[in-house]
Amino acid sequence: MTMETRRRLEKRVLLAVKIAVGSALAIYIAEAMHLEFAVSAGTVTLLSLLGTKWDTVRISVIRIGTFFLTSLLAMLLIPWMHSEWIAFGVVIFIVALLSAIMGWQASLSVNGVIAAHYMMKMDFSIPFIYNEFMLVLIGVMIALVLNLFHLNKNRKKDIVEDMRYTERQLQAILREMSAYLRGEQQKPLSVSVWEEIRALEKKLKEYMEEAREFQNNNFAAHHSYYLDYFEMRLEQCRMLDSLHYEMKRIRTVPKEAKVTADYMCYLADHVREKNIPEEQLERLQEIFKEMKKENVPRDREEFENQAMLYHIMMDIEEFLKYKIEFIENLDDRQRKEYWD
Repeated sequence: MTMETRRRLEKRVLLAVKIAVGSALAIYIAEAMHLEFAVSAGTVTLLSLLGTKWDTVRISVIRIGTFFLTSLLAMLLIPWMHSEWIAFGVVIFIVALLSAIMGWQASLSVNGVIAAHYMMKMDFSIPFIYNEFMLVLIGVMIALVLNLFHLNKNRKKDIVEDMRYTERQLQAILREMSAYLRGEQQKPLSVSVWEEIRALEKKLKEYMEEAREFQNNNFAAHHSYYLDYFEMRLEQCRMLDSLHYEMKRIRTVPKEAKVTADYMCYLADHVREKNIPEEQLERLQEIFKEMKKENVPRDREEFENQAMLYHIMMDIEEFLKYKIEFIENLDDRQRKEYWD
């Protein structure tokens, strides 16, 4: 079983357990309080158990807030319209429209259940409104408590493994490009590196989703570090794609390419999470100075090849600047938590 398959299975099993336990517990509590439509408390819990803590908190607050709007509309419209079914449709239309405008569509299902209760009972007394409110409150509170439980320790370990994998892949791609510039590459560069870059980009997008979910399951703001890290690596990966394109355009590799190849091999050793690439940038600037001192190209092809080689070095410079920018954007808490 692959790590990705294991992660998906763990999340699905945990969510299924929380839905089953939470819905049953909500119904039990509602019945113990002798509430009417007690099963609806379980439905509210089921609908409120979203993937992350922050999502559950947000939707729970929205559901409680829109409950009062639905109750008010039902009280004003259902008793005074000739057809209760038309009245129900009007209530749902207004609630759905306001939910769409405010971005609260996730609360619509629960509001529909509450409006249906009012229509069936035709009871708008304080005790029945209290009954409906408690159904919603029990449902969202159970969901809030259960969504405090996530496999965050395992998730964090998996994310760190993803970071190490990303670094190893970037190092391998840089070394492969370096070998090509030295003339040591056996496979066509356009096939091997392109496939590796595309595969890594796909992986990084998946890792970003994992990091975003981990961040939303933690109330500490500094956990955005992992998402920022993978976003930075994705930008670097795209820069390698641009670098790869420039290298493919070189018709004959000039002798100056050895310096670039040596630098790329040197850089690969420093693609690590906690490396601050100031030394690598300084060394790159020295290479730029040396390139400017080179002899004037003898013909058009040599000129074009040297120009493309210069563009390759500029792409490498951008590669390093993405890491510099990532480091500069770290706050004090993130530096202490992840770097010190």
